[in-house]
Amino acid sequence: MKLDILLVVAHPDDAEISCGGTIAKHISLGYKVGVVDLTRGELGTRGTALTRAQEAMESTKILGLEVRENLGLRDGFFKNSEEDQLKVVAAIRKYQPEIVLANATHDRHPDHGRASNLVYESCFLSGLTKVETKENEWVQTAWRPKAVYCFIQSQYIKPDFIVDVSEFWEKKMMALRAFKSQFYDPQSNEPETFISNPGFMKLIESRGHEMGYSIGAKYGEGFTVRNMLGVDNLFNLK
Repeated sequence: MKLDILLVVAHPDDAEISCGGTIAKHISLGYKVGVVDLTRGELGTRGTALTRAQEAMESTKILGLEVRENLGLRDGFFKNSEEDQLKVVAAIRKYQPEIVLANATHDRHPDHGRASNLVYESCFLSGLTKVETKENEWVQTAWRPKAVYCFIQSQYIKPDFIVDVSEFWEKKMMALRAFKSQFYDPQSNEPETFISNPGFMKLIESRGHEMGYSIGAKYGEGFTVRNMLGVDNLFNLK
């Protein structure tokens, strides 16, 4: 299945937290969007790998993703290694996306920056014909996405561009709330975490307002780039 946009992210819920609105917006525009979660989030303090998988499927339905896959890399211990790179390369070649969205280049959670580097390097390797990967015993065709953009997570990073997601903010929040084991629940007896603190949802809301306000919109989601952006018409910029 060929996708227009593929998110390759460290944990189930990373995509929804940081760019659920961007996902929903592009699906509404007719683009095919999918998510590959690198790990099952099995080291998360709250919930289990099974509950995270169930929550990810619920969020997938809400957003209308074409596909969601989990590579099963070790949460907390995956590496930007040849072994893990080849697994990511195989996923990129399987879906042949034009654009890849990845974790923040750095963040409070070390998995995020490591995943960002893993995905960025794997996108380059995916375009090399002499790097061989297989799917169902068939050698895959080399494929390099046209662009890799990194979203912004809990640690603030100045964005290189911002997507207006005002019309899709509520859908983003619905998808985010599907991961109910991870966020604030006054009935839960599990230990409090950084994202289960009630202040975290306020951070999501205020960050969305801040990004949106800076481009004259109600809500926005920011991204950074590693390579230069180019446009062929100044009127395509706000």
